[in-house]
Amino acid sequence: MKKLTATLVLFLLCFISCKKEVKTETVTTNVSDTTKTEEPIAEEPVDSAAQAKAWQAYATPGAPHKLLSDEVGTWNCEMTFWYEPNAKPEKSSSVATIKMILGGRYQEANYVGKIMGAPFEGKSTVAYNNASKEFTTTFIDNMGTGMMVAVGKYDEGTKSVEYKGEVVNPVTGKKAPYREVYTIVDPTTRKMEMYDTKNGAEYKSMEIVMKKK
Repeated sequence: MKKLTATLVLFLLCFISCKKEVKTETVTTNVSDTTKTEEPIAEEPVDSAAQAKAWQAYATPGAPHKLLSDEVGTWNCEMTFWYEPNAKPEKSSSVATIKMILGGRYQEANYVGKIMGAPFEGKSTVAYNNASKEFTTTFIDNMGTGMMVAVGKYDEGTKSVEYKGEVVNPVTGKKAPYREVYTIVDPTTRKMEMYDTKNGAEYKSMEIVMKKK
């Protein structure tokens, strides 16, 4: 009986060890059209040196982070809004203070100004992910309770990043796509253009021209 118990324990330990080496993927089968089975897919083994090298590359700021650090400083922002397609534009202004955080890995910007006469505060972060080769931008402000998140890639030819994300309409509660084009005009000028979607059609909803002090 002791031998049988020891054998079962050994088998169980081997089974647990094997489970650590595989990941599972759900595959739909046609068994009664209702049964789903999981088939293990073996992962390629990666040695510790290769893992350490990959993580070091992932954590090391590079040329894209230099683009972000070039914007450190204070910027005057002239903002134009269109609340509806073909609507009369509304003008406003703010001041953005930009800095790099966490060892130069992320950019953080704080905006202070007025929109339609009301005090405005906003905060954005920008990251460049060395693994996915993409920029990610987030934005929050005191005029809502949601966070805008968008992802895009830098185009060297146009000196711009085209971001794409989703935003929730507080009136309908539904998500809608939005697009942002962020352009490096010259060393002291940036332009941000926002495009929203209404009734299935895209329209320009905001433009910010930033001038470095």
